[in-house]
Amino acid sequence: MMESNHRLEKTQPNWFEHWFDRDEYKLVYRHRDDDEARRVVSFIEDSIRPAAGSRILDIGCGRGRHSILLSKHGYDVTGIDLSERSIHEARESARDAGTNAEFVVADMRDPHCDGCMDGVVNLFTAFGYFDDEADHQRALDAMSESLKPGGWFLQDFLNADHVRSDLVPRTVDTFPDGEIEQRRTIADGRINKRICIRHFSDASEKVFEESVRLFDLSDLDRMHRKAGLVLKSVCGDYAGGPFTPVSPRLILISTKRID
Repeated sequence: MMESNHRLEKTQPNWFEHWFDRDEYKLVYRHRDDDEARRVVSFIEDSIRPAAGSRILDIGCGRGRHSILLSKHGYDVTGIDLSERSIHEARESARDAGTNAEFVVADMRDPHCDGCMDGVVNLFTAFGYFDDEADHQRALDAMSESLKPGGWFLQDFLNADHVRSDLVPRTVDTFPDGEIEQRRTIADGRINKRICIRHFSDASEKVFEESVRLFDLSDLDRMHRKAGLVLKSVCGDYAGGPFTPVSPRLILISTKRID
């Protein structure tokens, strides 16, 4: 048997501060593509119908797929993300696409501006990362603070009921030089993932971790209200289907309260 050169690269407790900058992250999530981004943007336009030229803030924008597509559709888009590498790549992609989307390295817990945005999006479960519960509320408060009164907010999160009932404890995915093993567990109200990447050529192994808080609809509704947001509708997928315990997503659309 080939001897394994095992190296643990543990990114907890603040796994999100480092993981998204790694080459391995791109490898694990290489299947995310522009088709998914187009479905999300179509859902935003069909369900919210933003005015032409609306200023939209994309929180946790990653490498900018959604921001760039929204910009192509005529919106004034700014994407923020904690990952410097993601923002660098988003800027390059925006330049290559000929769009005016702007990208900023920033922490979602800090307000981007004081009421300057017509809309804010928080997509693809770019939320629930923090160990301190107060930080989740702080992040939502910051998102709300960036909105104009009456502005809209769309949050696309995992469906906790679906995760609990359909958890796949282990999967293995191959790539040309190796395999990616993912093990999933639920503990302390969080979905935890252990990602093991093995390269066959040198028998190396690297291990990373992710952990996301399992917020239910009632949790997020309460947090939205505390942030001055009024929940208007809930959907369970990007086609606008109803939210049920078996829906693949939990998509909330709120507006900022006008005092």
